[in-house]
Amino acid sequence: MKRFTGHLEPWGEFVDVKVNAPHLLRRQLKRAKKGTVAISTVTDPYQPVEKTYQLTRKCLEILLEYQFSVNILTRSPLCLRDIDLIKQFKQIEVGLSITTHDERVKKIVEPYSSSINSRVNTLRTLRKEKIGTYAFIGPMLPLDPKSMVAMLDGLVDEVLIDRMNYPNKIKAIYRRAKLDKYLEDDYFYLVGMELKERFEEKKIQVSMIF
Repeated sequence: MKRFTGHLEPWGEFVDVKVNAPHLLRRQLKRAKKGTVAISTVTDPYQPVEKTYQLTRKCLEILLEYQFSVNILTRSPLCLRDIDLIKQFKQIEVGLSITTHDERVKKIVEPYSSSINSRVNTLRTLRKEKIGTYAFIGPMLPLDPKSMVAMLDGLVDEVLIDRMNYPNKIKAIYRRAKLDKYLEDDYFYLVGMELKERFEEKKIQVSMIF
């Protein structure tokens, strides 16, 4: 996305706060056809700065007024802050991106993101509140299918699985960490299919995105 923003800082070391987002959303909803609003498909809607700006919460408040269907996807337990709003929607589901069961692997590729355990506990809390949940295993990092399925069993209604599209920077990270074998296309196919089969054995719906 840097090619659109003009930032010179390394990716992950800057954030643009779109403070007018709630205003623009309200204006758009006045003429929008009913559908599902995805929060968010490019940038996590619950980054740490959301604690200060509360833009996602303000947008949820507006969407609630119009009762649009909402799909939230995040890596952060901060979404639980808005559970009072989430519970008021007629149609809503909340997904957590969980790309591996292994915290050591997560720290290599997602060093600043929330821990895997905190994401699993977030799903558990949402589940207790009877909110529809799903897991997005994408981009799929090195993982053990059996451990992954056991970790999510009983916590999600659906699982989406997507492969890693490797830019050179990610390839270099993998090679430094001696994870070269996970760069092979066969890894994604074989592990992805095993994940699918194991989840389906648990009666959990699976969508393969690759």
